[in-house]
Amino acid sequence: MSTEYLARAAQAFCFAGPPVHFTPLSAGHINNTFLVDCGEGSPKYILQRVNTEVFPDPRRLMSNVKGVSLHIAGKVIQAGGNPRRMARTVVETKDKDDCYIDPDGGFWRAFLEIENVFSSDYSNDPKLLYASAVAFGRFLGQLSDYPAHLLYETIPDFHNTVRRFGDLQKVLAKDAMGRAAEMQDAIRFVLEREQDCSYIIDRIADGRLPLHVTHNDAKLSNVLLDRDTGEGVCVIDLDTVMSGSVLYDFGEAVRFGASSAREDEANLDRVEFRLDLFQVIARGFIGELRDAVTEEELRGLPMGAYLMALETGIRFLTDYLAGDVYFQIRYPKHNRDRARNQLKLAGEMEQNLKCMQEIVQRIYTECKREKSL
Repeated sequence: MSTEYLARAAQAFCFAGPPVHFTPLSAGHINNTFLVDCGEGSPKYILQRVNTEVFPDPRRLMSNVKGVSLHIAGKVIQAGGNPRRMARTVVETKDKDDCYIDPDGGFWRAFLEIENVFSSDYSNDPKLLYASAVAFGRFLGQLSDYPAHLLYETIPDFHNTVRRFGDLQKVLAKDAMGRAAEMQDAIRFVLEREQDCSYIIDRIADGRLPLHVTHNDAKLSNVLLDRDTGEGVCVIDLDTVMSGSVLYDFGEAVRFGASSAREDEANLDRVEFRLDLFQVIARGFIGELRDAVTEEELRGLPMGAYLMALETGIRFLTDYLAGDVYFQIRYPKHNRDRARNQLKLAGEMEQNLKCMQEIVQRIYTECKREKSL
């Protein structure tokens, strides 16, 4: 995108002054994102063009983002915090709208940049993982009274593991790329666990698991951390905020944070499920939500972690068999490596479910006792 093109979009928003510099931001793989510098003494902004192929109804998407952000800001104010730092601030256009549509149909939005923070794409640092778990637990708590029925479902069936399993079966039946033969071990692993896929869906359907407003992409890279203290400041990337289960967010945080390697590590000898990091994440998450989780949710948290790893492995496997049509890849076997990685992680979680449940129950008991002191 040319500077002139970006400047035309930027001038639609109520920035403190005319932009003097645009810096592309590499974080995220869906939207085009830029840091806008309006000169010394002025705040910086995030300018973003939304990918309308992924989000076909961006106005309803922005209704979600703005509504949730304002709700969190209100909770921050009640707690005596700074809402411009601890919540996303949507910048309006000069026409008092929350978005701008350019002459080419591009959909633009802007946020106030939060200063003196950083995010991490991957880390095994217990302090950072704990801080992110606290941030996501706080996020769920802040939205516990938000009217979930008002939220637009931005990506239908996003964490419907049964639907993901069905998608794999359809792609496997066609095997259009002829790749099934090399993935027999991974395919067999998934097919043998079909009954597990409905664990969360069934419990939501019969009311055993309550619905919450959930982030649905609760990984370390979606938390801004204070550069000085390392504490979680603000949860970002709210495009996947929808109605869901606490098990989704806890599970995603564990899937991302409690692995010994990145999710595309090709050497499976380096991929291990780390119980020590699971304990760190569980401590931060449960410490924030100890008064808001039910017994059924508490029992199900370890299954949520296992299922998010299984579901992610299924998605990578499905995309590899289909010819790499969804996820961006950096080399021809990227999705193959991702699928094997995540399915190995899921297998190790499955073997440790009893131990994980004991850890969760112990942490919950400790947190309740600490509150009563």
